Amino acid sequence: MQLPERFLTRTREQLGVEEAERLFAALDGEQPTSIRLHPLRGVVEGLPIARPIPWSEHGRYLSERPSFTLDPAFHGGAYYVQEASSQFVERLLPAACEGMRVLDLCAAPGGKTTLYASKVGPKGLVVANEIDRKRVQILADNVRKWGMGNVAVTCGDAEMAARMESWYDVVAVDAPCSGEGMFRKDDVARQEWSEQNVRICAERQDEILSNAWRALRAGGTLIYSTCTFNREEDEGTLERFLDWASEEVEAADEVALDADWGIVTGRVGAFQTFRFMPHRAVGEGFFAAVVRKAEDAGSGRLPKAKRSVIAPVDKQSVAELKRWVSEPDAMAFGQAGDTCYGWFKEQAEAVKRLSELVSVVYSGVAMGQLFKGKLKPDQALAHFVGLRREAVPVAELTRAESLCYLRKQEVAAESFAEGMNLVVCQGLPLGFAKRIGGRVNNLYPNVLRILKND
Repeated sequence: MQLPERFLTRTREQLGVEEAERLFAALDGEQPTSIRLHPLRGVVEGLPIARPIPWSEHGRYLSERPSFTLDPAFHGGAYYVQEASSQFVERLLPAACEGMRVLDLCAAPGGKTTLYASKVGPKGLVVANEIDRKRVQILADNVRKWGMGNVAVTCGDAEMAARMESWYDVVAVDAPCSGEGMFRKDDVARQEWSEQNVRICAERQDEILSNAWRALRAGGTLIYSTCTFNREEDEGTLERFLDWASEEVEAADEVALDADWGIVTGRVGAFQTFRFMPHRAVGEGFFAAVVRKAEDAGSGRLPKAKRSVIAPVDKQSVAELKRWVSEPDAMAFGQAGDTCYGWFKEQAEAVKRLSELVSVVYSGVAMGQLFKGKLKPDQALAHFVGLRREAVPVAELTRAESLCYLRKQEVAAESFAEGMNLVVCQGLPLGFAKRIGGRVNNLYPNVLRILKND
């Protein structure tokens, strides 16, 4: 499909004819495939890894695009399929970000959320917000599979998220945009592009940034990004933001880059900006910027709690839940509905407060349901990095057997012990199954099962 004519004209005006033509040629060229490895899952065998992504600690380019759907390691959370340019946001986080609270304000499907979760560690908390109810379920699924146990997924608009006023150390806005950076891999983005949509996106970005600023504490870091090229949604959005916020803004620490990466840097007031163009950098179109909220900026107060949704669990239940985690004294437990959850103690009270003020879809790690004092484990517990594998027998399956399991088909009983089993492939967790005599009850969730054939 041809690039939109007005996009061609505007880009030539913005970049100059020669630079623009190089960009247009790249947008009709080959798209690189990239992933980000889970930092705690170990080396993945069989992936066609070509080389590291230079600006991403765990990012890798692949020499070819495999069938991720038919790779058990993908379902085991060994890696996230994430575009290379977007992984750059890890360099915009504060150097000492472990233990911080991060708001990922436009979070679905979860690439940046899982990256932030890996960076802040078990003492930190990532609140991943998404306005779309369908997309928030995809986000929650990806958070569960990544298994860090330090994410709360919320559903609502930016104004709702900003109720936690001055609460976050970092607020990241990956703003909804006109998607010009996706023209190489997505014909729909080309088809739906219009100047009117650019203007609509820019207005939406202005509103989201104003709420993001409310949520950010004094001294905190604001990260802004889009996957588009045009100035109105990139530098223009920052300029409009500075029109009203400039007295509270100061430059963040300088982000050092290697010139060989091909990233174009710039400044918009106190913002340091970074532009990825596919004829210069090995990745899709991407724009990012970073700034800090001044230490003397005003701060707000949290409103009074309206409801309590997390209930305590009794001592006997706590003892059973502790049996399933490798560091039981580092965890706190509670119950929402009929499901028990676990949270790292450093942020447990923060999650409880969050759930009293905004709509929380998922948080921490869903442990499962208790029946007569025994836990029926949730799928999320299989992926949790803090799972104590000695809690149940482990059934190691071959790749072929794993695909049967992931399709929710019958699997032979020989590999399973009687009762509940953790199902793994090459040591990577896939879920749970229960052997009852000569048959196996496949507990893999229906909504996650593989539908694609070989």
